[in-house]
Amino acid sequence: MAVEISKDLVVQVLEDVNVIKLTTRQQVLCAAIRRGETKCLGVTQVMLGLMVMSYSIPLHITEATDVVTFGVPWWTGLTFIAAGVIIAILETHCTMKTMQFCFMMSVLSVVLSLVAMIIYSVDLNNDMSCGMERNTSCGTNKYTRLSRCLKASLLIFTLAQTVVSAVVCFLLVRLRHYFQQYSSISQAAEPITP
Repeated sequence: MAVEISKDLVVQVLEDVNVIKLTTRQQVLCAAIRRGETKCLGVTQVMLGLMVMSYSIPLHITEATDVVTFGVPWWTGLTFIAAGVIIAILETHCTMKTMQFCFMMSVLSVVLSLVAMIIYSVDLNNDMSCGMERNTSCGTNKYTRLSRCLKASLLIFTLAQTVVSAVVCFLLVRLRHYFQQYSSISQAAEPITP
């Protein structure tokens, strides 16, 4: 905070240059986030989460496989929805803490997507190898083809979710790196209360 004293002893409090610079940079950050269309990416994640969960409902009438047993579509779908909502909130409440929370949720979404893709791939491989053996213990019934198609669709949706979450992570890391130098100014500008 700068103080100016005139010749007639009038004290004027001027605005601090660092605070002005910080607020300008925060406004630029918010503009950059809005320009990145984070709300569109958030809506995309929410829609992918809803699609994963809705496509998994018919899997419950098929044989109980690892995908159904572990509830993979449900926890991945809920994670996708939560990450999408947080990203959509980032556009209206643009702070460093919100951006860090959004980044952590996106990383969690990428990790869980990768785990889900592994489970889907292993389960599809088991279904395919079971169909080639023509073994009666595989439990082939009229829903086996439906189960394979649904798992393949879920694998594709999860792959799309991984890409969207990775793009969000990349954008947030780039923005955070660009504006990280101003975080120390904001901490220094905060008044200390006794």
